[in-house]
Amino acid sequence: VQLQASGGGLVQAGGSLRLSCAASGNGFSSNVVAWYRQAPGKQQRGFVARVTTDGHTYYADSVKGRFTISRDNAKNTVYLQMNSLKAEDTAVYYCNDPPSWGQGTLVTVSS
Repeated sequence: VQLQASGGGLVQAGGSLRLSCAASGNGFSSNVVAWYRQAPGKQQRGFVARVTTDGHTYYADSVKGRFTISRDNAKNTVYLQMNSLKAEDTAVYYCNDPPSWGQGTLVTVSS
């Protein structure tokens, strides 16, 4: 499966963005689709949120209450609604449908 992530950009602290991850072909291959992020200067990607086929969600503590992950199975798309953004949310965001990764979309939050 190929994953296409989009929706990143530059936003002021306190603002919002919505990321999208669209799966090609027959859609997502895994029951669980997740978002990860890699902050500038960090070597590893950190977990952000995940959603199952039937809509169960789980979040990293750092984004709980601010981010919402959702899944539209008919459109083969997973969304990440990000509200109350902070400077520390600045990162490249990647969607993951194991074992596939999207290309990443850059989110920059200015303080």
